Amino acid sequence: MPRLVIHVDEHGSAALTEFYGRVLKSGARVLDLMSAYRSHLPDDGNYARVVGLGMNVTELLENTALGCGVVQDLNRLPELPFADTSFDACLISFSIQYLTQPVRVLVDVARVLQPGGALYVAYTNRMFPTKAVAVWQACSDAERSQLIGAYLAEAGGYADVTTEQLVEGGTGFNPVYLVSVKRA
Repeated sequence: MPRLVIHVDEHGSAALTEFYGRVLKSGARVLDLMSAYRSHLPDDGNYARVVGLGMNVTELLENTALGCGVVQDLNRLPELPFADTSFDACLISFSIQYLTQPVRVLVDVARVLQPGGALYVAYTNRMFPTKAVAVWQACSDAERSQLIGAYLAEAGGYADVTTEQLVEGGTGFNPVYLVSVKRA
């Protein structure tokens, strides 16, 4: 079923859009992995290509940031249908908690990123509890960044992992965290 919703409040979405506007270079080839109805990319981004890979054709068609979309369930097929080094950046926004084989997916993300390419994993404390893996649900927000770091370490091929908080939680806002890493 299509879910034409964003997975964070508007404040968090705006913070992530601002972040992407700062870090993604003009002319970048961007993969929006586990893409949905919205990519949180700035409207004025001048990217060479934005490809979304997600599970729902309706959501991908509604996502105006995408140049094209691929429908694929990464829990059934964790290999990406793209050539080696075909992207400068990969975004996983508010969805890593649904991967049942995150290490296998992250191994393949490293393959499709050019050397020095960036992976940005945004997360918050919101989730669909019936879809999120148990280990994610059992972790605190701080432990979730450590979990993502463990996935990346096991996948290999990455360097310079950093974590930052884009939005403080409370006063009606969802906290938003971002794990950034470069392909070695």
